[in-house]
Amino acid sequence: MRCAAGHSFDIARQGYVSLLTGKGSAHRSDTADMVAARSRVFEAGLYAPIVAAVAERCAHSRVIVDAGGGPGQYLEAGLTAAGDHAVGIGVDLSKFCARSAARRHPAALSVVADLWAGLPLRDGVADTVLSVFAPRNASETARVLGSGGRWVVVTPGTGHLAEIVRPMQMLSVGQDKTRRLAEEFGDRFGEVVEQRVQSQVRLSESALTDIAAMGPAAFHRTPEQLAAAAAELASGGPVTATLDVTVTVARRR
Repeated sequence: MRCAAGHSFDIARQGYVSLLTGKGSAHRSDTADMVAARSRVFEAGLYAPIVAAVAERCAHSRVIVDAGGGPGQYLEAGLTAAGDHAVGIGVDLSKFCARSAARRHPAALSVVADLWAGLPLRDGVADTVLSVFAPRNASETARVLGSGGRWVVVTPGTGHLAEIVRPMQMLSVGQDKTRRLAEEFGDRFGEVVEQRVQSQVRLSESALTDIAAMGPAAFHRTPEQLAAAAAELASGGPVTATLDVTVTVARRR
């Protein structure tokens, strides 16, 4: 890929392009093991209600941007719901996520970039921006969304995986998430609609390990520690846990 000023970026053989500069980033990105764990969770259908809720919000979109999109499962579902006329751009800091996202849908472009350095997109080109369990850059989201475009934000509720958070030593949900989200919307977004998605899932020992290993807990605990915690928690059999998230849709003014 080449820009008008002559800068060039090679497309990796795995199908993604990295637009990172030599400055690097202060933020941590998902590892190959975290991406593998997340893929197993999605393949098992454990997050299917959340995927379906996100996909529904992408219907009729022409350009979908998944900001902090991880391995690309939500963008894939969104593009499938939007139909043949849609294209998607998945943006993530992790090259391992980008490799996965590049393979998931023929209409998706996978990009490695730092959300806090700016989204590599022109003003007003997107119909829908997804922020699913991801960092949120409100000013950049507002910039790339066209008038009336949708910002689809998925945030965990206080009950999300509550049965396993403490025993698996996963990060808990911040109590001020609603206030922070409202501040991010500010006066640039309106017509805010919320939908709560709740479901029960049965988690085997391996699924418990994967759900913890696909998130920030993997940065703080070794695979052996996560596996030991899962074995103890599931010693009596599969564990029932709650999916509890809010899907918030805000329109660009």
